[in-house]
Amino acid sequence: MRIVFTTQLPAEGFRRLETYFKHSTNGEGLVMCMIGEENWQEGEVLVSTFDYQVPRALIDSMPRLQLIANFGAGYNNIDLAACQARGIRVTNTPQPVIEPTAELAFALMIDIARRVSEFDREMRTPPYPLSEGERCQPVEFGVMRHLSHSLYGKTLGIIGMGRIGQALARRALASGMRIIYHNRHRLSDEIEEKYHAGYVDFQTLLQDSDFVSLNLPYTPEVHHLIGKPEFGMMKRSAYLINTARGAHVDEAALVEALQSGIIAGAAMDVYEHEPAISSALLHLPNVVLSPHTGTGTWEGRIAMCENVTDNILAYVNNDINKMNIVL
Repeated sequence: MRIVFTTQLPAEGFRRLETYFKHSTNGEGLVMCMIGEENWQEGEVLVSTFDYQVPRALIDSMPRLQLIANFGAGYNNIDLAACQARGIRVTNTPQPVIEPTAELAFALMIDIARRVSEFDREMRTPPYPLSEGERCQPVEFGVMRHLSHSLYGKTLGIIGMGRIGQALARRALASGMRIIYHNRHRLSDEIEEKYHAGYVDFQTLLQDSDFVSLNLPYTPEVHHLIGKPEFGMMKRSAYLINTARGAHVDEAALVEALQSGIIAGAAMDVYEHEPAISSALLHLPNVVLSPHTGTGTWEGRIAMCENVTDNILAYVNNDINKMNIVL
């Protein structure tokens, strides 16, 4: 079997794959290579990453392709119609991304509310030149200076109360926040009770939340889910947190809302035209920006590789029940 990688990934996450083929084929039968290397188009398995586009042209260029094992929970980078036409299986890695993504969403909430990054920038850029080693007072300290807001007692509105949304709710609940959520389908009484979470309609969530967190997968139906009308429904003191997909938010409308004070701030890990972002966001003090690092921990990356390995081995052994099947 020839397994083709779109991106260099941690090798330790694929040791079991090497071991399996070593013992099952006497060390033969497994070739792992990168796109562009010799004979890569003969690959039966493509390991794609969530930031690598897999269009029909790429799929058609691999006539022996049987499985796309996507590295990531999202799979909107893959042309699923082209895969379906060829009968190509597609898998993803939803489990390992849950805790790191929820962790970053919570970190962004704390950062934007307590103005951590804003204050850090201010401390590092005093209005006068400094010599290395000298003592200085870069900003004015004072009891009523540099005030921010607490998470405690505030309302968190989660749009997309799936596994990541629930992991975020667990952290928020421990910080004394009130949880409301909106889903296409209401959760069970047991889950709502577990997180003390109340189900509300979309408009009510926007109107009542101090923090609005996007934690839903991307589909064309939720493109620009948050735009100018939605910002107008939010509190002027509210913050938007997006660790899901950039296209959920109309970025031009976001910039306008931030510049005009329609909302208080935003903390973003994803962007509508990623990797490019609006230059206005770089200059706004009430914004925290992160370069799509929601799952970007060493532990998370290795766990995702292990999950890709699980999917490939399950496919090889025709054990569909053990695969994270998208298609």
